[in-house]
This record gives sequence, C-alpha cells and structure tokens, in this order.
Amino acid sequence: MSKIYEYVRHPRTEELRIQRPIKTADLRNVNHQNPFVRLNARFGLKITLVVGTMWAAYAFTILALFALPSAIKQGTYFVVVWLSSSFLQLVLLPIIIVGQNIQAAAADKRSEDTYKDAEAVLREAEEIQKHLLAQDEVITSIMERLEKLSGGTAATGA
Repeated sequence: MSKIYEYVRHPRTEELRIQRPIKTADLRNVNHQNPFVRLNARFGLKITLVVGTMWAAYAFTILALFALPSAIKQGTYFVVVWLSSSFLQLVLLPIIIVGQNIQAAAADKRSEDTYKDAEAVLREAEEIQKHLLAQDEVITSIMERLEKLSGGTAATGA
C-alpha cells in the first residue's frame, strides 16, 4: 500500500532557519555601491546619533535661550519668530529623533516577537506532520492487517 500523504516542506521554512529578522541597527551597515551615497549615509547616521539625544535637546535649549533677551527687546513679533524658528526647531528636532529611536526599538521588538511566533508555529507544524506521519503508518499497518484477514477485499470495500 502506498503512503496516504506526501509532505512537501514550504521553501520559506528553510529561510527562517537561516536568517533572523532585520532590525533597525542592521541597516547601519548597509553596503552602498556608490561611495558618495555610502559616505552620506554614514555621515548622516553619525549626526543623527549625536543630535538624537536628550543631551542635544538640553544644549539646544540653552543655545536658543541666549537669543531670547534680544528678541524680547525687539518686541512681540520677534519673540514669536524666536519661539517658532529658534527655540522650537532647535529643541524639538532632537526630541523627535529620540522618540523615533524609541519607536524603532519597539518595532524591532515587535519584529523579533513576530519572528519567534512564526518560528514556534513552524515547529508546531513540524510536530503535527510527524504525528500525522506516525498515524499514517499505523493506519497503513491496520489496513494491511485487515486486508490479510478479509482476503484482500477490505481496501476495496467489497
């Protein structure tokens, strides 16, 4: 009697075994073919890492506050200009980058968890396949015994 079912593994299962999920930190090492693009990417990343800290936000706050007395002397319009162009832009930029870094870390964590979930489901599916294969063997054995007992008519239903 032939096998009841032939299991064919999905190609993605082997990919899951080989690679891990990409994280934001992995993108730092992307090898750009163009040297100018590579230089710009690395330089931009270094600047972002420096500017994207709360310490940079504090330093920019102090820097912006140096111009406040001059803006106050010139009147309300200049205070509004100082607030919108100097203070908010200087201070909010690093704070936004800090927030984005936190969001990226959370996305990396979700990605890692999703990867682990997919891997767990894959392992469970493999165990199910083993269980089904074992059941197929037992069913085949039972069917062969029944055929011997009934003289070969059990499989045809006659």
